[in-house]
Amino acid sequence: MTQPEPTRVETARWWIVAFGTTILLSAFLLFQVQPLVSKAILPWFGGAPAVWTTCMLFFQSLLFGGYLYAHLMQSRLSPRHQGAIHLALVAVAAAMLPVLPGAEWKPAPQAEPTWQILVLLAATVGLPYFVLSATSPLVQAWFGGAYPGRSPYRLYALSNVGSLAALLSYPFVFEPAFDLAIQSSLWSGAFIVYAVLCAALLACVWQLAANRPAAAGAACAVQAAGPSWLDRLRWVALPACASLMLLAATNHICQDVAVAPFLWVAPLSLYLLSFIICFDHSRWYVRRLWAALAVVSLVLAAWCDFKRVYDGSYGPTALTTELQIYLSALFCACMVCHGELARLKPAPRYLTEFYLLLSAGGALGGAFTAIAAPKLFSTYLEWPIGVAATFVLSVGLLVLPKRKTGGDRDSAARAADDSRRRDRRPMRFSRSAGAAANTAKFENVLFRLGWAAFGLAALAGLFYAAIWQTGLSNPLYRRRNFFGVVSVIFNAEKNEFQLRHGRIQHGRQSADPEKRRLPSSYYGEQSGAGEAIRYYQKSGPIRAGIVGLGAGTLATYARPEDAFRFYEINPEMIRLACDFFSYLPDCRGKWEIIPGDARLALEAEPRQEYDVLVLDAFSGDAIPTHLLTREAFEIYRRHLKPDGAIAVHVSNNHLLLGPVVRRLADDCGMKTVRLCTHPDPETMVDMSQWIVVTNNEDFLDSHPPRPPSMPDDGMTVPVWTDQYSNLLQILAP
Repeated sequence: MTQPEPTRVETARWWIVAFGTTILLSAFLLFQVQPLVSKAILPWFGGAPAVWTTCMLFFQSLLFGGYLYAHLMQSRLSPRHQGAIHLALVAVAAAMLPVLPGAEWKPAPQAEPTWQILVLLAATVGLPYFVLSATSPLVQAWFGGAYPGRSPYRLYALSNVGSLAALLSYPFVFEPAFDLAIQSSLWSGAFIVYAVLCAALLACVWQLAANRPAAAGAACAVQAAGPSWLDRLRWVALPACASLMLLAATNHICQDVAVAPFLWVAPLSLYLLSFIICFDHSRWYVRRLWAALAVVSLVLAAWCDFKRVYDGSYGPTALTTELQIYLSALFCACMVCHGELARLKPAPRYLTEFYLLLSAGGALGGAFTAIAAPKLFSTYLEWPIGVAATFVLSVGLLVLPKRKTGGDRDSAARAADDSRRRDRRPMRFSRSAGAAANTAKFENVLFRLGWAAFGLAALAGLFYAAIWQTGLSNPLYRRRNFFGVVSVIFNAEKNEFQLRHGRIQHGRQSADPEKRRLPSSYYGEQSGAGEAIRYYQKSGPIRAGIVGLGAGTLATYARPEDAFRFYEINPEMIRLACDFFSYLPDCRGKWEIIPGDARLALEAEPRQEYDVLVLDAFSGDAIPTHLLTREAFEIYRRHLKPDGAIAVHVSNNHLLLGPVVRRLADDCGMKTVRLCTHPDPETMVDMSQWIVVTNNEDFLDSHPPRPPSMPDDGMTVPVWTDQYSNLLQILAP
């Protein structure tokens, strides 16, 4: 009797390629769209680091929704119905392209940012992201049904490879080469290719449903052991801890550098790399090795924070070292969390439930960082909380006794071992052997209790250090909101009040009545802002627009006939300037504060005819790039008198902003002069760098550059636009 020609899908090797390609492309698109859309909406919400954190919360929550959808379909519907429903959703999502929001989604200047961002993302990129997020668990489940003898978890590693490729290619390939409109078109085209692949897989699923014997699936179901509730709790807790570390590290880095895709990408890439390594094969995660590396790197990260506060080491040369330390701590912590998670992966039958709870943990970590932490804490305590939690976890793993069984296995293999043990006849022990066993057990309990006490002590110590690390042990005021942490402290040694955003000083005022009216900090008479204001005051009353209120220091320059308008996005800054500093109450001229994002406000209001427009809206060392684009400068010029000046504060520890401003000035047909100041303790003036942009030849002639030359004078960069900016080019050496 001749054997029938094999027709089962398991025998078709090219289906393996189809499964892998679909997962790879869907993961690439899933993580390519995150920096793309986030960068597009960043200018609308003040360029704050919390924009990315809120976007991450949305993407993690929608990832959970996609995994829930995959789990419900896998548990309740046949493969035929699963494929048909998913393909229909893919078609609807394709009809909603492109994913970039239009101008109609631009918020009002004073709109509440968090919920505006979530609603905007849901309406634009929501459905395409949802179907992409459900692809990996669905396709892995279909693969497990098509190839019962093969583990689908390596496809999860392949999925993370695609995600990592998307993240690494965005800041180094797509962002420098293409503007946002072209990036969006390329992404939409790739999504259409993904839709075609989904249609091909639908044919595979139908063939699987027709050819696969039902008994085979039943047999697999009988052999698979179910996870315990403790396992399920770990499936949530471990990814939640890793997600917390990811977002906390991103916030920690962005607060002092810039809110930019390449600084979002680095932490997220390491986070995904840990997934790839841990889920590819058990050999890569050696528990004691990675736990030891995590302990060392986390201690170094904590020490780095303490050192910065203790000796004030904010120099640009420390940036690379600090990034290496923080990112190493993040990577090792994620390796520990995801390595332990990989050890707990269940039989393929429970795959979608595993991914569902895993994504729930990630969403919980994101919700804690983006929503709960700003409400619960007055500073960025989620970073030390994450450091402390993963430190205690790593210490605990280091002291766990080694298992004689060796390598990592899934729950089905462990269940098989348990079954074989139950079938064996129990061995008989002597009384002395039993007593020795009890003694050993008691000693083991004491040993673990000792290490638990050590872990709790370490946790308490890190929490105390975390509070101390801000350098604001006794602040007069400290508050955190969407835009960061602002604080007011009194420095008794210098007899002055200081305003800080994060760890960077943003204004100060002497408590001495004779010095309280001095334009201090970065705003002395020799600063770019001071020189420009005093120059135009020689010709009569002036109108000045100031983007960024700070402590209100520039109000000291106002005369009774002058009018100063301050634009401030952070309501806490307005409260502090009015309640703790007297620059505004003592102002002799007319002044008003325009709340909300300065660019949106300037765009919406009629021409103001400013003599001087001051740009000083930097938070910490982070820069809002949307204020330094061609479109932004077009708005500034509309509000400026023909011979007026734009004074741009370019002091920064990490970025060379001078070339960016000079290129923008050249693009709009204006000239520039750099004016730097040196610190003067007597007048409370700090070192600062300003670039004044103007076509006023008399101002330029009377204000030669100070100093005459700078290392970046010959540096050229492409003009920044709302569609294109590249911080990698201007990193300080």
